[in-house]
Formats: sequence, C-alpha cells, structure tokens
Amino acid sequence: MSTILYGIPNCDTVKKARKWLEGEGIDYAFHDYKKAGVPQDHLKAWIADMGWEAILNKRGTTFRSLSDTDKQDIDAAKAEALLIANPSMIKRPVVEYDGGLLVGFSDKEWAAAIKK
Repeated sequence: MSTILYGIPNCDTVKKARKWLEGEGIDYAFHDYKKAGVPQDHLKAWIADMGWEAILNKRGTTFRSLSDTDKQDIDAAKAEALLIANPSMIKRPVVEYDGGLLVGFSDKEWAAAIKK
C-alpha cells in the first residue's frame, strides 16, 4: 500500500499536509473527493478505525447548513450517509499509509507515524 492523501486541493490544511509530505520526500497519491467522490468502502473503514466523530467535521459551513433534523441523533450509519452525500464534511486531510490512518494534520503526529 502506498500513502494516499484524501482531501480537496484548495483547503489550507490539505495544502500544508501536501507541502509537508513533499518536504519529507514521502511519495503519495492525492484523491480529490470533491471531484472523485469518497470510496464508500474506505469511508466505512475510516469510521470503524477512528470513529465517526473523528471523521465528521462539525465546524465547517456544510455541516452548519444542514437541517436541525440532519444534525440530530447522528450515529455511525447516519454519519456515513451524510459524508457520502457531502464529502466536504470529512475532516481534512485523511491519510492512509502503510501501517495506519491519520485524520487532520499535525506535523509531529505525522512524523511519528509515517516516518517510523
């Protein structure tokens, strides 16, 4: 498995993550889930591994613009359906790498995980 960075290209955090990966000489593939969608099997695995709370970005404008009904009683199945329908609600970036999964960007966390 190679390193795959999931996100959207104009996100500042994704830009920082890409710059960090490139600066560390880490080869990666970029998956733009605004254009290519979110692979549902990967999303299921992310939720199983990290929990839907870590994957769903409640601070973004897309989540805040949801109806009150959509925001209530969220569980893993409802979160998955919301994220498939609205990939911009996925916390960015998500990185799959040999040995694990990272959600969000922290250079210290990434260095400890990816550069083992």
